[in-house]
Amino acid sequence: MQVALIDIGTSKGIRIPAGILKSFDSPQSFDMHIEGNQIILNIIHNPRHGWEEKFKNAHNALLIDDDLDLNEWDAL
Repeated sequence: MQVALIDIGTSKGIRIPAGILKSFDSPQSFDMHIEGNQIILNIIHNPRHGWEEKFKNAHNALLIDDDLDLNEWDAL
């Protein structure tokens, strides 16, 4: 299939026909990389996979210890 570049603001883009996207269950995100003279698109099925668990555990990544004595604050 031959496609033409289109102007999108100060960038360029290509149109992907809806029929092609529907055959892949309407992906929302792609990983794009170059191999030789080819542009390769890989579908990212769930770009936010694992975010919920990471947010639940975010309190474990605090930079300041909860048990910090305020008298020690000046020493930091």
